[in-house]
Amino acid sequence: MITAAQLRAARAILGLDQRALAGLCGLSLPTIQRMEASDGVIRGNVDSLMKLVGALDAAGVDLIGEGVMSDGGGRGVRLKAPRATGE
Repeated sequence: MITAAQLRAARAILGLDQRALAGLCGLSLPTIQRMEASDGVIRGNVDSLMKLVGALDAAGVDLIGEGVMSDGGGRGVRLKAPRATGE
């Protein structure tokens, strides 16, 4: 679903520290710290993972999964194209 490296990269792209990300997704700071310290794919409570991924998505981050086409061919993150505002 999401790796620790993707999480750190997504947070960096958004310019958030761990505390700000925790507040954004409604998780505790220690939870974010544990997620970022894990190896490979983040394991944990499904509800917490869904909150995290949902918050990153709402903030404009695209998570690129394994096997999904990307320029580099591997996992990663990218900013979504800005959404057009209704005029």
